[in-house]
Amino acid sequence: MIASPAATDVDLGVFKTGKEADVSLVRRTHGERSVLLAAKHYRDADHRMFHRDAGYLEGRRMRRSRENRAMDARTEFGRELIAGQWSAAEFAVLSRLWSAGAAVPYPVQLSGTQLMMEFIGDEDGAAAPRLVQLRPPIDEAAQLFTQLRNVLTRLADAGYTHGDLSPYNVLVHRGRLVLIDLPQAVDLVGNPQGFDFLRRDCENICTWFRGRGVAADSALLYDDLVCSVPQS
Repeated sequence: MIASPAATDVDLGVFKTGKEADVSLVRRTHGERSVLLAAKHYRDADHRMFHRDAGYLEGRRMRRSRENRAMDARTEFGRELIAGQWSAAEFAVLSRLWSAGAAVPYPVQLSGTQLMMEFIGDEDGAAAPRLVQLRPPIDEAAQLFTQLRNVLTRLADAGYTHGDLSPYNVLVHRGRLVLIDLPQAVDLVGNPQGFDFLRRDCENICTWFRGRGVAADSALLYDDLVCSVPQS
């Protein structure tokens, strides 16, 4: 039902805004069944702020030199190409990670620069809180850190790091941790800066957990994840 062409969608409004995209809540209905989805809308060339994107785009080069030159020069055409790369890259990474059993939203469909995915939240439309909004006791924080290590290991097993990991792009729904916002996911082998992004991800997220009393060693986490990266 979730991908049926006979289903109808009702946009219930934006529930999250960001520099590159807004996310709307959508109710998809087919017959007597309905489900809530999250629709991520990447902004047009005049209203986007794809910050620091040059480093992330390493390893995602297109074959045609005209397109590459346009992206390098950040022309309007080039920015549109970059937007398409972001949405397509996020859909592809989510698809691969979901198939690998990682705790990420299920990717439903991609249409242009709009990505439709599983809504992480309650049936009444209340979105799951971000990790940064929580103040868990130390035992609960330790459990969440274990879940985070597991999902980051799944990413490393698939050859990726998040690329912009922080407590702002981790959701917690009924005790389950879910990683979100993956358009900039970095190919650890294909991107010359891949392992620098991995180290930064480890440092950023471990800093938050240490502030909650968890023995989160970023160097140990980094070393463990490096061991999980497939050898080229």
